[in-house]
Amino acid sequence: MHVNFNRSVRFLLLLISLIATGCSQTSKDSLSINDQPPTSSYQDNSYAKHSLLPRRKFNTPLAYKNTIWGRLLSLYSLPEINNPRIDRELNWYLQHPTDLAVLQERAEPYLHLILDEIEAKNIPGELALLPVVESAFLPDAYSKSDASGLWQFVPATGRMYGLKQNAWYDGRRDIYASTKAATAYLKHLSETFDGDWLLALASYNYGKGNVRKSIEKNEDLNLPTDYWSLSLPEETLNYVPRLLAIARIFANAEKYNIHLQNIPNKPYCEVVDVNYQLDLNKAAELANTPLNEFLKLNPGFNRSSTAPEGPHHLLIPVAQAQTFKQNLAQLPYDDRVDLKRYHEETVAQIRHDATVAQKRDDEAVQKRHDEAQAKAASSHQYKVKSGESLLAVAFKNHTTVKSIQQANHLAGNSVHSGMILKIPTQNISADDTKLTAKASKNNASNTQIYVVKKGDTFWNIGQKFSVSGETIAEWNKTTSKNALVLGQKLTIKTGKQQLTAALSTKETNSSYRSISYTVKQGDSLAQISRKFHVSMADLRKWNSHEASKSLVPGKKLKVMVNATYSENSLVRSAL
Repeated sequence: MHVNFNRSVRFLLLLISLIATGCSQTSKDSLSINDQPPTSSYQDNSYAKHSLLPRRKFNTPLAYKNTIWGRLLSLYSLPEINNPRIDRELNWYLQHPTDLAVLQERAEPYLHLILDEIEAKNIPGELALLPVVESAFLPDAYSKSDASGLWQFVPATGRMYGLKQNAWYDGRRDIYASTKAATAYLKHLSETFDGDWLLALASYNYGKGNVRKSIEKNEDLNLPTDYWSLSLPEETLNYVPRLLAIARIFANAEKYNIHLQNIPNKPYCEVVDVNYQLDLNKAAELANTPLNEFLKLNPGFNRSSTAPEGPHHLLIPVAQAQTFKQNLAQLPYDDRVDLKRYHEETVAQIRHDATVAQKRDDEAVQKRHDEAQAKAASSHQYKVKSGESLLAVAFKNHTTVKSIQQANHLAGNSVHSGMILKIPTQNISADDTKLTAKASKNNASNTQIYVVKKGDTFWNIGQKFSVSGETIAEWNKTTSKNALVLGQKLTIKTGKQQLTAALSTKETNSSYRSISYTVKQGDSLAQISRKFHVSMADLRKWNSHEASKSLVPGKKLKVMVNATYSENSLVRSAL
């Protein structure tokens, strides 16, 4: 009896030990999430803590073993998720197999480079397919929200991640630079949400601040805070399921009867630093590559050459990289850029900048006009005086009895002394509108455009229009020291505008001082204006009485000269 009892105790202890050991083992099965994801933890800023996700294992078909698809699937690490929103997106793609074929063709030049960055950042391989959702793998895609490139960076976020944007170059469209930036940004977002990649993806689309607000809203309502439980815009609700759907299709191509194109797991292109500005047509020739194919790899440049200030890296097809380097080394320095085209593009940019500046000025004028109208349209208050009737109040305030009744919800005409009434101000009259239009027309007619010709300087253009070169430079928001470009358009003000501008730029400028000049035998206004580098119009303005008559030797003329004008210069000018 005692022996049996001891055996029973030992058996019970062994059973407890086995159960405890079994409970301590971690399952190695793939993580699966059903339609009801687990509620996020309320610790650590209410985001569930996610450790680094392990790579998922796939039985990759033999045909894809050494292809880009085999490598892509080996980097998958997002959990399998079953959700109607994913099914809806998946069914759409399966109903459009041609679109899947086109996406593969577009992705071919970029996938190997993207997967290199995915591995370098140690992030889920599924993210390599994010350009499918963002841009359909079109490197020059542009959205109404001002997002651009494969990864659809908006300007501010692009700059935050080092993507330059100027008249010559837009790093958001640079395949190499934008891929490095996008993978870095995605990794940052995942860390922001403690490794929750679904929240990170939602933030990439909607903004991490907005996603945080959605999480906090659910917390206030004591609701789950995982991605599937958040109240988000429709675009973001479909965004993550769309990526998961396309990733599932490529992982189960045979199951869904989708043909995966044979794309080798080899680099398609090589990054080459050319060190200086280079014409893109010339670069394509050096690489023995058709220009349209070359630009698919280098869509970040806005002009016909790389940017003067860089970056100077180019993506060259691997098969042509060595040839390109050899040809580039033999290229004469003067053949790097087509100077004629460079000049034309520079002029075009100047014109574009002038148009943008004019549009900005017009918008500012319109804004001031709208603000004035809004102010005029508002009502003011009036205190009724002793003995005044409603009719008298209306007459005094240039409005009608009916308007005052409507503004103050009055049923009749009765008012009393001390009563406060809202008096609606009438809209601007038709006469005022005509006057404004007339003034605008006159203002426009007082301005003309001068196109810079060969040999032009600010000084000789000023002589043509009887103004100083400095005045013309000021009208065009530059300085007379800046070189003029052939074809550049300059704004020239005439008539009253010119006189006003001259007064503001000369008489009120503390850098000018007045001197007295004695007219000599043979002097003319033109000669005197050249001596002191001022305009004939200014001389007439400063000496309205004397300049209106013929110049007589011995006459004294007032001349405004630059305060930095040396005494020696004045002596030489007087000789």
